[in-house]
Amino acid sequence: MSQDPPAPSMSDERHAEKMAKKKAARDKIMAKKEGEKGLVIVNTGAGKGKSSAGFGMILRCIAHEMPSAVVQFIKGAWDTGERTLIETHFSELCQFHAMGEGFTWETQDRSRDIEMARKGWEKAKELILDPSIRFVLLDELNIALRYDYLDINEVTAFLRDEKPDMTHVAITGRNAKDELIEIADLVTEMKLVKHPFRSGIKGQKGVEF
Repeated sequence: MSQDPPAPSMSDERHAEKMAKKKAARDKIMAKKEGEKGLVIVNTGAGKGKSSAGFGMILRCIAHEMPSAVVQFIKGAWDTGERTLIETHFSELCQFHAMGEGFTWETQDRSRDIEMARKGWEKAKELILDPSIRFVLLDELNIALRYDYLDINEVTAFLRDEKPDMTHVAITGRNAKDELIEIADLVTEMKLVKHPFRSGIKGQKGVEF
């Protein structure tokens, strides 16, 4: 003999009512959000995931067939998984330019680092101004700015005054300068809680690169 399902408890009803009110409030807010613009996005902080988040957005652009580009300022000497994937399978949708020669402590040559950062920034400006490109990831640009390889005022002035209105630019790296944070539309700070490197675990394929 079949039994009727139990009647929802008062707590279930209250929960449903609460969620309905939340949905109505959010729908009202979203109804007013109609504008679109090209964003300046900054991923910074000591925690892991800044570049990973940037490449996640690049993959979204690829999925939507939005032409995009990557300029890597520091990790250029690395054979990374994202670089291999993009260059091997998605080069028609995403340009990839590795301008750096490694991390600053590997080159130990400030003048060379400045030269490579300058070349990277010139390429970045060219890509950002290209009307066919919708999204540009400037990976580890914050590192180049932190060490004053590039003039922060020049970078912020270009992003504020010359970036096309509908072009998105994402910038990654620790220690984002205040001037960059000020002009950005979206800033996320990754917080370090725990990292295997501190326990003697080296960077591993698929996680770090």
